[in-house]
Amino acid sequence: MGDGIRAEYLRESAVTMRKHKVLADESLARVSDAQFFAALDAESNSLAVLVKHVAGNLLSRWTDLLTTDGEKPDRDRDTEFEIAPSDTRAGLMRRWEAGWACAFGELEALTPADLDRTIHIRGEPHTLVQAINRQIAHAAYHTGQIVFLAKHLQSGTWQSLSIPRGQSGQFNAAMLSAPPPNPRL
Repeated sequence: MGDGIRAEYLRESAVTMRKHKVLADESLARVSDAQFFAALDAESNSLAVLVKHVAGNLLSRWTDLLTTDGEKPDRDRDTEFEIAPSDTRAGLMRRWEAGWACAFGELEALTPADLDRTIHIRGEPHTLVQAINRQIAHAAYHTGQIVFLAKHLQSGTWQSLSIPRGQSGQFNAAMLSAPPPNPRL
């Protein structure tokens, strides 16, 4: 893989991660505090739990990405699935932002040459490409859960985050008639 392709992979990985964050953020912004902490049943995660878990995962995986195992010794993953009395929406969202900031900071600092490196997650070796792909898949998995749950909780007032139902033809026509984007912007 040439450096141009490697650089494009890193750029596209960051773009994809940012898109997942935007979808999750827009969904989370639409729910009340009560909905944020609500679980559909005993086996379901609330939005608060998902936020807590994703934040913990991002901080563990991306802190010192190239030099330490992605499962940090101070991470207690099991408690990410429990809401403590001290867990507030504001506090969880601060941790969410810190996790994403850590991930973006590390991801955007990577160079094409770094893609040849091997890192470890729970002692298991991963190429950096494997680790990034694993993180994108993890973010997508939980982003989908966040969007689904927020949509369920706001079902009567939900506004689509993408193309609204029944409007694909209109959207496609608008896209085809729009001037192509300037790739240099």
